[in-house]
Amino acid sequence: MGKQFDHLDDAHMAFIAAQPMFFTGTAARDGKVNISPKGMDSLRVLDANTIAYVNVTGSGNETAGHLLDHPRMTLMWCSFDIKPQILRTYGTARTLHPRDAAWDDMAAQLPALPGARQIYVQTIDMVQTSCGYAVPFMEQKGDRETLLKWTADKGEDGVARYWEERNQTTLDGLPTDILP
Repeated sequence: MGKQFDHLDDAHMAFIAAQPMFFTGTAARDGKVNISPKGMDSLRVLDANTIAYVNVTGSGNETAGHLLDHPRMTLMWCSFDIKPQILRTYGTARTLHPRDAAWDDMAAQLPALPGARQIYVQTIDMVQTSCGYAVPFMEQKGDRETLLKWTADKGEDGVARYWEERNQTTLDGLPTDILP
């Protein structure tokens, strides 16, 4: 049932654009695998083999630490409505921080989100689609405003303190290279 491709085609890109959320998966060479749901309008397909997304401040910072150790990343979208489908992109990813020279150019191609701490840029090696027949039907009620409010309430200095206190290492103790 699954089909593999070496790049995203127009139908894949349209499917990605239509999904309200995606999942990202990373793992260091050792330790825990991380799978994280992502929402908000945070992702763009830049071309047939490149995807970028803004990573906003959260309780953990696993992806950053994992990519420093081993740069592999899988992204996944699944349809919760009429047409069942799952789409995964496999590849490697690099991390951009606000302090990096390439940040401004990449950030200009993505939505500006408060609390942005990294941009991840995935280079796709393989795309895989599968049926999604076991994925349940669900309705999107809307986006949550909680993280936006939390970030606004903390302010830039509070977010920087949070990075320093909570985002310096992964669950397995790997550094994340985040600077407040």
